[in-house]
Amino acid sequence: MRAKKEDGIRRSAVSGQRSDEKTQNSKFKIQSSTLLTHNSKLLTLSLLLTAYCFLLFPGCSRPDRMFKESRVLMDTFCAITVVSQSEEKAKEAIEAGFAEIKKLDKYLNNFSPDSEISSISKSAGIKPVRVSKETLDIIQKTIGVSDMTAGAFDPTIAPVLKLWKFSGRPANPSIPSADAIDKARKLVDYKKIKTDGAASEIYLQEKGMELDLGGIAKGYAADKAVEVIKAKGIKAALVAIAGDIRGYGLSATGTPWKVGIQDPRPENPDSEKPWEDIFASVHLKDSAISTAGDYQRFFMKDGKRYHHIIDPKTGCPSESGLISVSVIAPHGYIADGIDTAVLVLGAEKGLKLLESMNIDGILVDSQKRVVITSGLKGKIEILHKGYQVYLAEKSSP
Repeated sequence: MRAKKEDGIRRSAVSGQRSDEKTQNSKFKIQSSTLLTHNSKLLTLSLLLTAYCFLLFPGCSRPDRMFKESRVLMDTFCAITVVSQSEEKAKEAIEAGFAEIKKLDKYLNNFSPDSEISSISKSAGIKPVRVSKETLDIIQKTIGVSDMTAGAFDPTIAPVLKLWKFSGRPANPSIPSADAIDKARKLVDYKKIKTDGAASEIYLQEKGMELDLGGIAKGYAADKAVEVIKAKGIKAALVAIAGDIRGYGLSATGTPWKVGIQDPRPENPDSEKPWEDIFASVHLKDSAISTAGDYQRFFMKDGKRYHHIIDPKTGCPSESGLISVSVIAPHGYIADGIDTAVLVLGAEKGLKLLESMNIDGILVDSQKRVVITSGLKGKIEILHKGYQVYLAEKSSP
């Protein structure tokens, strides 16, 4: 498990389709070559009629444009890109999207002592805590993801994560003792999260339990940001919160959004911007993608890599053989939670999970073998040499 992708750490790269955002000149091209043979009077009349139409119906002649803004929220880099004919409407929608992300961060940030998530953890084993509808919603969805993954994704992993110190302020990772891990593991059990929808309350049954939604909150926030952007009448948008990306509609060029996946073993690991080093790209339309990897936060000791994705069963960094997992799903919270679970489960069990959910994935192992699900056949572009793509075989009924 993990607290995902913070600002300044290595994370998935996003490369959206770019378009020329300069204002188009209001010139009118005559499309039919036969018109060019008409006399100058007819040509002049045609241009006047076109201009008159433009004045009466200015909206119908404006081309779609892409507008993008970036900010630091949820302790990471966030970017919102929208497609619109109106700069004013685009800015209004972008502001609404960022406001939604900021609101959710206030509720869900377990590093803030004033957040609802922190209040739930402080009251563990004592009393239920009344929460906002958003916090109740994400907790219910999180429990559902934990059920689907048989606990490979568990939001009560916080006591163990604290021992490894990957998410400290500042981070200072180290190897905890086996006794400390065993003690903390006893507090990890998502089935002890109790929700009361009618009262809008959440309760952790055992004292000492804590929640960490770092492995699902950003995907959920991307979903909610998309909802408010759609409500503003925007026809297409891409919301990227670190490596958790949700898009809908088409880019201004009329093509699906192009998303890059960070190279888990780049040629220059000391690059100041490792997230710009992508090894593959896919197209995204009306869906979300999230990537989990052992390269996002880690340290080396005696030649061994210790990373931040913790296996709830062992309390230690996952040793499944996978180094990167990208999941494409209808919703951001699903992609965000399932990518972690697949990396913990390993290729065989992870592929069965993806198949059972009818969602796609890109699994990379330590030998740079890239296994893709059937839905991505012919839809992934490998940009770096050294990676070999294999199509996953469907399991027998």
